[in-house]
Amino acid sequence: MKTYDPKTIILSGGGSGGPVTPLLAIAKELAVDNFNLVFVGTKTGPEKSMVASFNLPGNKKLKFISLPAGKLRRYFSFHNFSDLLKILLAFILSFSLLRRERPSLIISAGGFVSVPLVWAARLKNIPIIIHQQDVRPGLANKLMAPAARLVTVTFEKSLRDYGSKAVWIGNPIATLENKAEAIKNIKEKYRLLDTKPLILVTGGATGAAALNDLIAGAKTEIIEFAQIIHITGKGKLPLTPVNPNQVSDYQVFELLSPADVFQLMAAADLVISRCGLATLTELCELAKSAILIPIPKSQQEDNAIIFKRLNAALVLSQTELRAEDFVTEIKNILSNSELQTKLSSNISKVMKRHASETMAALIKEILAAN
Repeated sequence: MKTYDPKTIILSGGGSGGPVTPLLAIAKELAVDNFNLVFVGTKTGPEKSMVASFNLPGNKKLKFISLPAGKLRRYFSFHNFSDLLKILLAFILSFSLLRRERPSLIISAGGFVSVPLVWAARLKNIPIIIHQQDVRPGLANKLMAPAARLVTVTFEKSLRDYGSKAVWIGNPIATLENKAEAIKNIKEKYRLLDTKPLILVTGGATGAAALNDLIAGAKTEIIEFAQIIHITGKGKLPLTPVNPNQVSDYQVFELLSPADVFQLMAAADLVISRCGLATLTELCELAKSAILIPIPKSQQEDNAIIFKRLNAALVLSQTELRAEDFVTEIKNILSNSELQTKLSSNISKVMKRHASETMAALIKEILAAN
């Protein structure tokens, strides 16, 4: 008797929005072949709401299951002790989850919630694919890679980190089937004007307090020449809510659905964001002019270096940036069509295309051989 369902695949990741976006793109690609898809993430991270607002073809929903998530910090913290207990509990619960769902394959794009699940799957001889988004390997992926059958990577540079298991595919992303229609509809939904440039500001699903503070200090001047959609991240709305009916050129939201964010990005004349790979991939896919402000002393700085070296975006340092200089840089891009064209062209060439299709082909190849 088979111990797995050949049509069931588990996608796992979370704790932040970064690992979720490529997994949702993969899910959309696999749904065409009627795979039974299950998403495993944390109970408190943004992935739960992102999955809930995501529709597969035919308006079908992904099944979501939560596991406890413990984080392994590379420094001393008393939380390490309690988190070790969470990891052990998640490892035990993973066996019952796998026995219940009977997956034929596990795919993770990072996040500590995936580590116990992946190793439980390895002990049950279930094939595993790990996707490495960032240039610098994260600790969770380092811990999972030895258990993986395959490690797919976004950048060619990452091939050296994972050896013979690594395959360079780019970063999976959903695409807009009718871009012009999507832009028209999203502008109507958010009452956006065609007479003013649109700036989309996002720090990712968990938000970026420093970026939010920067926009708060500069928005009064910016809305004199542009309209802003500002996504602050979960739990980071301003203390004094902005009523979009009173300030129509500045609309602020805690979170929006992945579909709305992607369509707003398509409609935007300029995107201001952190350097998480999910957002960077969307910028590349849509060929958008962008200002990137990476988290200081993080793997985002490694991502930003690539875009800066290729003149694919304006990269600014958070620690050195003042509101008045920030506004000047925004004005410079929006008033310079030649610069916008250059940034748009360069960013469109940074990543490999068709990563979702390539990933789906690799998945089917592994399942056929298993």
